[in-house]
Amino acid sequence: MEMQQVRYFLAVSRTLNFTRAAEECNVTQPALTRAIKQLEDELGGELIRREGRNSHLTDLGNRMRPLLQQCYDSAIAAKQVASKLKKGELATLSLAVSRTFDLDLLTAPLAEVQRNFPGLQLKIRRAAGNEICELLKNGEVDLAIAGSLGEEWDRLDAWPMFTESFDIVCASDPIELTVEVFQQRRFLDFAGADDGDCPRCALAEAGVQVTAGHVLDSLRDLEAFAAAGLGAAVVPASMLRRSQLSRAPCPLEFERTVTVYAVAGRQRSKEAAALLNLLRSTDWEEKLSAELCDAA
Repeated sequence: MEMQQVRYFLAVSRTLNFTRAAEECNVTQPALTRAIKQLEDELGGELIRREGRNSHLTDLGNRMRPLLQQCYDSAIAAKQVASKLKKGELATLSLAVSRTFDLDLLTAPLAEVQRNFPGLQLKIRRAAGNEICELLKNGEVDLAIAGSLGEEWDRLDAWPMFTESFDIVCASDPIELTVEVFQQRRFLDFAGADDGDCPRCALAEAGVQVTAGHVLDSLRDLEAFAAAGLGAAVVPASMLRRSQLSRAPCPLEFERTVTVYAVAGRQRSKEAAALLNLLRSTDWEEKLSAELCDAA
């Protein structure tokens, strides 16, 4: 089946006139008739029945029309996308981002890349560390931003962005915001956080009933629970900076390093290379200090 045959059939099904359809398709009527006959032979039945000057669709023609229209529209759309990609008018940049990375930190560099590549389509995927590694391996994302991915891979390029400690966050200031706060408030466990993004073991060793805490798989839900006084959470220092929650440094000696990852030896698009250069050239310590001042 050729798209030309489909286009001729759709023209006749719309005009119900072979002459007008041939004129519309800018071909001779015999050429249009032959193409439709070939399509009928391939589909195994008559699509259009001619009765003198009048024509009408057969039952098979009526059933095939919406399917062939969809097929034709999809082919045209695919051709347009391919043309735009070839001309550089359309490009996609796919990123995998840890569930515990605050996307506010990424909006400025993404906006800069968008200004330089106006036709760029961004695709952001939230995932856990092991999932991010698989997305990189399979070529489903161009770059990734996360803490530890939880597995070693010799083709993984990694550029540390910043190292941070953790904060305790809750609804209001207790007398002292330490791990003792969890004696009065239930622990809020963010299910989307990898072990390297939440010091669960260290908290448990400090006496926090981690396994008895509320479990939430949405950061927004965790923030809502904390704001409602339903518990307290331990989050990376760069997270939830725009919230109204009270916060203080967690006294446990636990840190994580946020890193940008890419696959070594894999050709990068100019858009991915531009973002990577921006991320690597940013003074993240200064940026995070500015974020802390703004939040205060």
